[in-house]
Amino acid sequence: MVCYADYEALSGGEFINRISFFIVFCIGPPEFAGSSHTAFLGYRTDIPHIANNRKWEIINIGSSYLMGMSITVRPYTASDLPAITAIWNEIVNEGTSFPQDVPLDAVSAAEFFAMQSRTAVAEEEGKILGLYILHPNNVGRCGHIANASYAVAGNTRGKGVGEHLVRDSLAAGKELGFRVLQFNAVVKTNERAVRLYTKLGFTPLGVIPGGFYMKDGHFEDIIPFYKEL
Repeated sequence: MVCYADYEALSGGEFINRISFFIVFCIGPPEFAGSSHTAFLGYRTDIPHIANNRKWEIINIGSSYLMGMSITVRPYTASDLPAITAIWNEIVNEGTSFPQDVPLDAVSAAEFFAMQSRTAVAEEEGKILGLYILHPNNVGRCGHIANASYAVAGNTRGKGVGEHLVRDSLAAGKELGFRVLQFNAVVKTNERAVRLYTKLGFTPLGVIPGGFYMKDGHFEDIIPFYKEL
């Protein structure tokens, strides 16, 4: 699908504070909203100030808009435990992104998710699509730095669920009094995660060679990231 915006129709060709609202016209396969031409209202904050070109290819619209998804992120409840445990264990069993190597059972899952500073789920029409956990990354004088983990069900990846989770965790971390969100071990080959964290303004702290032991037995590089809240 290719999407274009005619921002000049709304902004007169000028960007105000580098933020412009625009109507987006998407040309793509019929399965999108039942039509090959669909209009959306969106915004961008990162387009350079160029007043002459009226048509822009839009690359940063969340895929949840394009896919017609309506995702809500909320604190988990006990009734969510079977779904979020299954999603968490799916990631653990894949052995390519979580450091944990032992799946949770019903008892350990209830304890694990309850002990977090925040456990939240991404939901659409009553279906749990993913979750995140948020907690201190360290103790004492470093206790103001948070850490988070995100898990998205395999059949919903690539549809913007992860971005909803990360954005919510950033807001939640700030509300809880954390000053920084740090990821200790983002596997370098996890390209979706690396792209998303870069897009959302996280700073990479270098590469730790062979820092992650993959399920297939080889060692993969990891990249720590951080973002001030």
